[in-house]
Amino acid sequence: MVQEHEPSTAEQTAEPTATRRIAGEAESSRASRGWWDRNADEYQEEHGAFLGDDRFIWGPEGLDEAEAGLLGPVEALKGRDVLEVGAGAAQCARWLAAQGARPVALDLSHRQLRHARRIDTEAAAGGGEGTADGAGVALVQADATALPFRDGSFDLACSAYGAVPFVAEPVRVMREVRRVLRPGGRWVFSVTHPIRWAFPDEPGPEGLSVAGSYFDRTPYVEQDESGRAVYVEHHRTVGDRVRDVVAGGFRLVDLVEPEWPAWNHQEWGGWSPLRGNLVPGTAIFICERD
Repeated sequence: MVQEHEPSTAEQTAEPTATRRIAGEAESSRASRGWWDRNADEYQEEHGAFLGDDRFIWGPEGLDEAEAGLLGPVEALKGRDVLEVGAGAAQCARWLAAQGARPVALDLSHRQLRHARRIDTEAAAGGGEGTADGAGVALVQADATALPFRDGSFDLACSAYGAVPFVAEPVRVMREVRRVLRPGGRWVFSVTHPIRWAFPDEPGPEGLSVAGSYFDRTPYVEQDESGRAVYVEHHRTVGDRVRDVVAGGFRLVDLVEPEWPAWNHQEWGGWSPLRGNLVPGTAIFICERD
């Protein structure tokens, strides 16, 4: 069992400094694991109600897989082996299980997976089943660039804002997902819409003016006083993402840009009704392997 990360006094008190600089694969992975272990509690407390315990939400707009059917018809999920990459507390995997699928929820963060197990335990205590066979969702802690599964283990793979934006070499994720998918398997993932990187991360009017180049691929990094990265996110243009998908061995079937729905009044970081009605906030790539 991997030990939980306990933040040091310096990590708890020092405010990280935001910058744009190169961050490689190892540094990005280390930063992501530490950040999500430290911030999982706050994240689930703040966004858990919106995400639900067993809903499949593709992004802050609230696009629900139950209605969107991006993985295919809901009735066709029964009996399918599905991998959720960057699952967090496994809300999406839990919804898939309720449809009769056999999901595996994978995440880099031990603390996020602890929340997944907590939700399963609470559901069981309340009389919920958790999965079709009454067990909790299968959880695996691993890096998305090195999936610990045999070739052809899954029928479908999905990721809602998980893993892909946080790795320095996204083609490695694409190739790993392709490897563990069976022929004809579908891979659907959502990320921050690339155009958003040209705007300030603000939900109000100040977030509507271009502040930087869309073509600047320099990663966004938050670092501590010693210069050690504690959070890293990588920007790719739409064209870059398409090329990553193709280089990973997939065929791009569709690119979905959810519009902001009238019922959603929440602000989530830089996402808001104001911005969502003017600028796309999420891009969802629907891919298939031959």
